[in-house]
Amino acid sequence: MATLARREFLAACAASTLLPQLTFAADTQNEVSWLAEVQTAPKQLPSSVAHLRVTDRNGKPITTLEQWQQERDSIRKWWLDFLGPMPANRDRVPKLEVIEEDRDAGVLRQRVCYEVEPGVTTEAYVLQPLQPAAKCPGVAVFHSTVDHSIRQPAGVEGKPEKAFGLKLAQRGCVTISPRNYLWPTNEKIAAQPEADRFHQRHPSSTGMARMLHDSLVAVDILCSLPHVDTSRIGSIGHSLGAKEVLYLAAFDERVKVTISSEGGVGTKFSNWNADWYLGKGIDSPNFTREQHELLALAAPRPFLLIGGDSADGDQSWPFIEAALPIYKLYGEPAHLGLFNHRQGHAVPPIAEQRIYEWFDAYL
Repeated sequence: MATLARREFLAACAASTLLPQLTFAADTQNEVSWLAEVQTAPKQLPSSVAHLRVTDRNGKPITTLEQWQQERDSIRKWWLDFLGPMPANRDRVPKLEVIEEDRDAGVLRQRVCYEVEPGVTTEAYVLQPLQPAAKCPGVAVFHSTVDHSIRQPAGVEGKPEKAFGLKLAQRGCVTISPRNYLWPTNEKIAAQPEADRFHQRHPSSTGMARMLHDSLVAVDILCSLPHVDTSRIGSIGHSLGAKEVLYLAAFDERVKVTISSEGGVGTKFSNWNADWYLGKGIDSPNFTREQHELLALAAPRPFLLIGGDSADGDQSWPFIEAALPIYKLYGEPAHLGLFNHRQGHAVPPIAEQRIYEWFDAYL
């Protein structure tokens, strides 16, 4: 490994057994003890935060579930139209080619190749317990902006606290960690050239349409695997990956539990206007939407937003506050919250612990 020797990595993973071992009991009565905390406004919000709310097309508050269900389709359609056409039809699950596999970390770890659109292939890591249960929870895991891409969540290279795919497999899940389209190989990002190449093929689509499509394909694959319980699908991502899970949660109801860490939930919080995300269209005065609507589209499925006062943090609270009333229309307690660990663009031990507690309670 370039960044962390295998022996050091496995030792760090062994240390992680101090975290709660998960049973993944699909029982929403098993609440996290800190739910009220993540649904409480920060003591002082930054002066620059905007007031947000989810409204109907006439700008009126949504106060009933019937009203929301009528409005939901309109909001969903608006965002999908803005993203542009998906790059391919998902009329079948792609065939996987296993390139390599190992059992070094106590799980079966396979690197696979598959087609995401005609003539375009990508890779992913698929991990599962060596002796899986008849049906295991499945989790789609999305890497952050590091050159080693999918090697990070699979626990092959990088910081062990971000090896969500490996650690979840060690705790009884089947996981898939797909490569983002901005990486032509697993070893090096090439954001602008890859975005340009995509837009040459699909000039009417945003880069986020490609990311959403690839995420949906990853869930298609996950749900097709023999040991996966398709009623218990989760997703998690950090930074770039957090952006992907925000859109996946909004547009794929198969995903029952989501954790988004430090992606920047607001369109002004990070480089959402990059060509490979939403593009310069969001800088137009005519663009008046915000991504609290995506959080609302995820309701009532549990969604935890994690910040460190970097991409996300106290500034993200209005997005949670705006979507919470929609969650509560489905009943209480609502499973939406913001946990701010205040330790920057990282996954410190307290955040890692809460990640697994959230999955343990709700997946």
